[in-house]
Amino acid sequence: MYCNQCGKQIQDDATFCPYCGRHVRVNGAQRILQRPRENRRIAGVCAGLAEYLDLDVTLVRLLWAVISVMTGIFPGIIAYLVAWIVMPEAPLYLPAVGTQQVTTS
Repeated sequence: MYCNQCGKQIQDDATFCPYCGRHVRVNGAQRILQRPRENRRIAGVCAGLAEYLDLDVTLVRLLWAVISVMTGIFPGIIAYLVAWIVMPEAPLYLPAVGTQQVTTS
């Protein structure tokens, strides 16, 4: 498999390119629009859009702010609130509880 960003050959099961650090997505992988539980500022709408579109989250936040200011503040706020309600939150992954064996001597 090759990295789409730098063009170097990487392992087939790699998640990130070891050369450029870019996230490598398998072509058949399904992308889900959801609000992540980490890297969020208010509700995670911009972080979820950035993850779904494979863009930098700062760029998405900046674009959202600029578009909101250009169209008037209230349409941007209304759109953010609607996206907050409509976009599902990412599932919570808890660490596996390990069993600990206690030995008595």
